[in-house]
Amino acid sequence: MNQFERFRVAFSGDVTLADLFDRLGSANGDAPLVEEADTGLKLTFAEAAERVARMSGGIRAKINEGDPVVVNAPNGYEFFLICLAIIRAGGVAVPVNPQMRDEEIEYVKNDSGASLTIQSADEVMGDPVEPAEATPDEVAGIFYTSGTTGKPKGAKLSHKALLGSGVMMAAYPASLRRDECVSGMPVAHIAGFSLMLMLACGGIPVFMLPKFRPDRALDAIEERRATMFIGVPAMYRMMVEAGAEERDLRSVRLWASGADVMPEDLIRKFKKMGAIATLPLVGASVGEAAFVDGYGMVELGGGVAVRFSLPMMNVPFASNVVSPLPGYKLRVIDDETGEDVRIGQVGELVVKGPGVMKGYHGKEDATKEAITEDGWLRTGDLARKGPLGLVQFAGRKKHVIKHGGYSVFAVEVERSLEENPAVAEAAVIGLPDERKGEIPVAVVRLKNGGGTSEKELVEWAREHMADYKSPRQIKIVDELPRTGTEKVQKDVLLKLFESEEKE
Repeated sequence: MNQFERFRVAFSGDVTLADLFDRLGSANGDAPLVEEADTGLKLTFAEAAERVARMSGGIRAKINEGDPVVVNAPNGYEFFLICLAIIRAGGVAVPVNPQMRDEEIEYVKNDSGASLTIQSADEVMGDPVEPAEATPDEVAGIFYTSGTTGKPKGAKLSHKALLGSGVMMAAYPASLRRDECVSGMPVAHIAGFSLMLMLACGGIPVFMLPKFRPDRALDAIEERRATMFIGVPAMYRMMVEAGAEERDLRSVRLWASGADVMPEDLIRKFKKMGAIATLPLVGASVGEAAFVDGYGMVELGGGVAVRFSLPMMNVPFASNVVSPLPGYKLRVIDDETGEDVRIGQVGELVVKGPGVMKGYHGKEDATKEAITEDGWLRTGDLARKGPLGLVQFAGRKKHVIKHGGYSVFAVEVERSLEENPAVAEAAVIGLPDERKGEIPVAVVRLKNGGGTSEKELVEWAREHMADYKSPRQIKIVDELPRTGTEKVQKDVLLKLFESEEKE
């Protein structure tokens, strides 16, 4: 089947998640879809389509149409297929991260009104049934926010929102060259879920690591000659610390990241480790790889904007500048007036497009706060407005430290601290202060063999950044507390300083 026929079979008419794998199975047949480390799972597109059809038969016998169904299975490709089977059966998939505590999972079950919880594919195997009839605008899944502050909220996402850029990926020439992606992304999170969808739609097989370990990821890339790796910034940091620069990773043509802002220095390092092409016959690699850093969030159904770092192009002023994906619009507005800021000014990023959630499940007030009357989602992210619809990120609104009348962007201070040769990673927060309002403080994780003290780091910061930005206190820890997608839990860090004040 040529590329045109494959696209026609998979994506003609209205595509929904209910019949997506039936289409992909017909279009790609016995082409490899997934191989999983440790579990031994290995499926072609046709085998996966049959598996989803059988699971949907078992699920349909247990639910009514439109019922929410919680997926509480171990991380892995089976988790993804269970979600697709729920939707194919006519239900609404409600993924929960396996790392969540029991009380957190119980909260999601109760809040979503789930009628069923699935912990493994074996529980719901049945006879294949026809996919449920669905429209692109119907709710297909309820994805809960990470809940790093307060209770998590369930974002109601349509078929159209979850498919996102998947349909565009169908144009990828999978049959014309060999590709394989290595990834350890958590499937319960929107970034991992949308990644699996995009790879499947593009016909790109994935070697999946259900439990990410940097050495296993590097082994997989090296041994399998993988052409892509997709992870989160913390995974890239761990791979560097595990000796990535001493490995042969020249098979990688594309590195990609999501779920959090990717530091520019890591982007450059990994681009150099990969290559743009391998010459036939001689087998030599040339150039460097490309890097794609995606921006998205649960409430947007995944990625809506990207920044590209093309091979051999490292432009300092382009660092952290993103452009919207087709179908999406970005604006930067004044928090108080709601009007667009001028070019060069910082404001809140708002997004409009097909991925915007229908609303928070059962929370009308929160929905009204998040979505404007004319359909723009308020992201809570700060951005500097650029020309031609481009924006540059400046951090989260809640991560702006108001210090003596100055606005200190936590992400900027973190990047400065990470320039210290002993620092592997930094997290900056604001500590309440009676005189200044807030003062910047930091928690850092050192590189292996990083010989420095907290006092020396404070002094280094004073020498290398403006006085109002430099952290007044710095704590060194072995590990930073993280969410399921490896984001740092800054509310937990605050407790380190609060406990010190009480002593």
